[in-house]
Amino acid sequence: MNLFKKKNKIHDIDPDEIFIDTQNLSGFDVQQFEGRIEKPISKKSVNMVLMFFVFLILVFSYKLSVLQIKKGEAYFSMSQRNSLDGEILFADRGIIYDRNGVELAWNEAQEEEGLFGHRTYIKEEGFGLILGYVDSPKKDKFGFWWQENFIGKAGLEKYYDEILNGQNGSKFIEKSALGEVVSENIINKPVHGENLNISIDSRLQAVVYDAIVELSENIGYDGGAGVIMDVRTGEILVSTSYPEYDPSVMSLGSDREKINSYLNSTKKPFLNRVISGLYSPGSTVKPFVAIGALHENIITENTRILSTGFIEIPNPYNPELSTKFRDWREEGHGNVNVVRAIGDSVNTFFYAISGGYKGQPGLGISKIEEYMNIFGIGQKTGVDFEGEVSGTIPNPEWKKRVFKGDAWRLGDTYNTSIGQYGFQVTPIQMVRSISTIANEGVVVTPSFSLESISQPRKISVDFSSDDYRIIKDGMRDVVAAGTGQLMNVSYVDVAAKTGTAQTGPGNRFVNSWSIGFFPYENPKYAFAILMEKGPAKNELSASFVMRKLFDWMNQNTPEYFQ
Repeated sequence: MNLFKKKNKIHDIDPDEIFIDTQNLSGFDVQQFEGRIEKPISKKSVNMVLMFFVFLILVFSYKLSVLQIKKGEAYFSMSQRNSLDGEILFADRGIIYDRNGVELAWNEAQEEEGLFGHRTYIKEEGFGLILGYVDSPKKDKFGFWWQENFIGKAGLEKYYDEILNGQNGSKFIEKSALGEVVSENIINKPVHGENLNISIDSRLQAVVYDAIVELSENIGYDGGAGVIMDVRTGEILVSTSYPEYDPSVMSLGSDREKINSYLNSTKKPFLNRVISGLYSPGSTVKPFVAIGALHENIITENTRILSTGFIEIPNPYNPELSTKFRDWREEGHGNVNVVRAIGDSVNTFFYAISGGYKGQPGLGISKIEEYMNIFGIGQKTGVDFEGEVSGTIPNPEWKKRVFKGDAWRLGDTYNTSIGQYGFQVTPIQMVRSISTIANEGVVVTPSFSLESISQPRKISVDFSSDDYRIIKDGMRDVVAAGTGQLMNVSYVDVAAKTGTAQTGPGNRFVNSWSIGFFPYENPKYAFAILMEKGPAKNELSASFVMRKLFDWMNQNTPEYFQ
């Protein structure tokens, strides 16, 4: 029976199987299952969770294979159409203003793309060569910007390019596959270029230009130039040259026919005659020869020299031959002193005091050159503008170089004293030189920018106040009773010196000059007008331009005469 008796299983009691004592029950938080018996998680549950995660991995793997393998190329192509592009934010170029706040060059928005403004210029003529023009940003055929900035190509646009040009910014544009803008983010904001305030008075500029054009068309001059400068500061109120180009046409660059007409013109519309044009000064150099002769005590205020219409120099190698150096007036000017010689531009007087004649000593070519250099004639002025040239004062070394060793002769000195024989200057040199006479030895540097005025300086020679007074009296005589009477007006006293330089084959043409200052008693402004290559015989000279300006100023800007 014991064999068939069910054997009772005996096992130990685990501690957590001990019945809870009723005395300990109150010490457990039954809501948190304290005091309860915890059962281990079954293997079945663990396996179920594991199978679930395996299933998820298989699903994700399948989806990934679809994206990367089956449809990868299609999605790649689509992603290529989703773009994050960088775009330039073009900076506005600085505006150029005249001395009265009139806009001369500014920016106008494009109607097509609107990415950057077109450079636009004042509509009135006469400003092209002084303002210049710019080259705009450009793309290649693939749409990439190979030139990202405006570039000043000529004039003040070129000289002050770094100041006027701003700093471009940039932004990122996110577009969808359909080309729609999703978002825009500015990375760098564009910085506006600095504005430029220049000394030009656009009103006076337009009047001078129109007068030059009128004289050119009526008389037959090839062109002309005019410059007016403040003798105290060097500020340039007028600087204009005819003919010129349209700066808007040059900046846009689309009117090829017009641009080609500029390039092929024989009248040089790209030549700024004020700063880069070289011309024989003619009789405008006579005040500088005269002040040198006074300072060297070769003459005094009372020295008189008889003008009979010419002087005759015998040939040193053949006494039977002689050379005549003629005056512009065939019958001569009579017995004249230095004031009258300047006033009536007496050639024979200056022949005598430069090279000597019949007991009258002369300066000689070395001294003539010295005094021209003192007043800056034939030298660069340092004006804030590209392309300024110097010039030529004839001397023995120059002649040997140009004429293959030919010796200097007395006649060469005579011709140099009246501004001929290879003598070449620019209008801006002459306006600075005559302002130094007006200032009695104070030199200013011509300037277009109102922010970059240089300090005046004294010339190297201390001329006496009497020397300056005599020269000024002679220049006043030019207007009151001499060759510049066209500028003799009642509302302002003007001091001037005219000049006529022969040019061209057979001296068939002339360059006409008028330089001077006003008001005479208290000089404030100097001027130089050049009319280029007109008929040898004509009724109107460069003084016509200043007369037109003076009459206009009397009606519209009389403050300049105060």
